[in-house]
Amino acid sequence: MHTMWKGSVSFGLVNIPVKMFAATEDKDVRFRTLHKKCRTPIRQERVCPACNEKVGPDDLVRGFEYEPGLFVLIDDEDLEAIRPATAKTAEILDFVDLREIDPIYFDKSYYLAPQDNSGSKAYSLLCQAMEKTGRIAVARITIRNKQSLAVIRVLENALVLETIFYPDEVRPLSLVPGIPEGVKIEERELGMARQLIENLTAEFKPEKYRDEYREDLLELIRKKAEGKEIVTAPEAPQRNVVDLMAALQASLQQAQEMRKQGKTPQGKQRAKKGGKQPVEAG
Repeated sequence: MHTMWKGSVSFGLVNIPVKMFAATEDKDVRFRTLHKKCRTPIRQERVCPACNEKVGPDDLVRGFEYEPGLFVLIDDEDLEAIRPATAKTAEILDFVDLREIDPIYFDKSYYLAPQDNSGSKAYSLLCQAMEKTGRIAVARITIRNKQSLAVIRVLENALVLETIFYPDEVRPLSLVPGIPEGVKIEERELGMARQLIENLTAEFKPEKYRDEYREDLLELIRKKAEGKEIVTAPEAPQRNVVDLMAALQASLQQAQEMRKQGKTPQGKQRAKKGGKQPVEAG
């Protein structure tokens, strides 16, 4: 794997030299834009609309638009002047309980590994101490000239760093329109909903979940590349709009049948693609 960052984890007066690697990868299927006439990939070119001239990397400067049409220019020397002194350090600020951090704050995940054998003992010490206390670390780190807040936690016997959003980067829920308030829920409806949740509760096994659309898209690309005929899937029938209790009862019955047969909701939908659709509560 490619090393994305080298530095150290600052743990009190202890510095643990580490290398950082991306823990996830984007597997989205991407398309090129082609000229319809000759199937040639289109080249994107930078053009100044005022001068009507093509511009290259040496013709570009960095600017921030502080008012419409008005920019302040920022060069590399300006950024270097305010570069954090801890640019090569993931500085641990606090230790907290993971349950106190809402998942909305999490952004990207990275694996941390010791840079060499000399840091292995301090690395393992931090891992074991965090496991024993049940705590995770809140840290500050600078990646690609951007200072980020992060948490460091233990996964098996390794450290994982996850960048998290600052509080002012998370939009308040009050901005979201249409959130219901004071809705009266019947006890029978609540009981049935809880029973449905219990029937659909299972141990989290990430390997059983697949990106079905990506698989279908890659299969479509393979068939077209081989010149095979593409068969259009049958149109799904209209969903039945029923009342909430009927939807709960039908869902509960379906979940119980699937549990008896050892099936998962995802597997059933995959097997019966284009078949009977779930009911929709109205």
